[in-house]
Amino acid sequence: MIVRAAVVAHPPLLVPELVGGGDDDATAVRTACLAVATRLTSAASRWVAVGAGQEGVVGPDAAGTFAGFGVDVVVRMSDAARGVPDPVMPLPALVAGWLRQQVLADEVTVHLVPADLPPEDCYALGERIAGDPAPVGLLVVGDGSHRHGDRAPGRPDDRAGPFDDAVHEALAAADAEALRALDPKLADELGAEGRAPWQVLAGAMGRRRWTGDARLMVPFGVAYHLAVLDPTP
Repeated sequence: MIVRAAVVAHPPLLVPELVGGGDDDATAVRTACLAVATRLTSAASRWVAVGAGQEGVVGPDAAGTFAGFGVDVVVRMSDAARGVPDPVMPLPALVAGWLRQQVLADEVTVHLVPADLPPEDCYALGERIAGDPAPVGLLVVGDGSHRHGDRAPGRPDDRAGPFDDAVHEALAAADAEALRALDPKLADELGAEGRAPWQVLAGAMGRRRWTGDARLMVPFGVAYHLAVLDPTP
């Protein structure tokens, strides 16, 4: 049972050791993501996370490291995870584990889904996650388009603005059907890796009523979506 859901971005710049000091934009994104994670753990100390990557599950006994991104910052999916850190753990799992540690959640299990997973399969996975009777917080990890304006890592694309505005509006309104309707082809063309995880969120929301509190940040030409969603009684 999902007692609260949270959406965060997953740029490596969330980790201070990978950035260094003095970057106000990085600090703002990090602060915003930590605030969302804090709200998630206030509702549930056990998390299930979803992110895009090679299909699989990273369990609470796992550990990883950001060494592949330049600094050997170790993250663990729970405090009990004592194994050797995986040097190639996917970024969404690393970020989920890092956020867990920062806000003192007990554990996180990460479901990785292919970035091109069809919407109906994403939705079905969300339904299965929500069908577990144990209360959990759902952490949804993924970025929007990387084609915003002159700072875009990808080639700027005029469609990026309307696309991420629509995602933001869907999260703010807690509109599962709007998330479910996101176009996978357009998302792929815009480099929006969060599409599949957001559609898993739609399945987890199902037909229950939810409220949403969302924020959109675009500091580096990449759209970072942050949101907290709560089921209504």
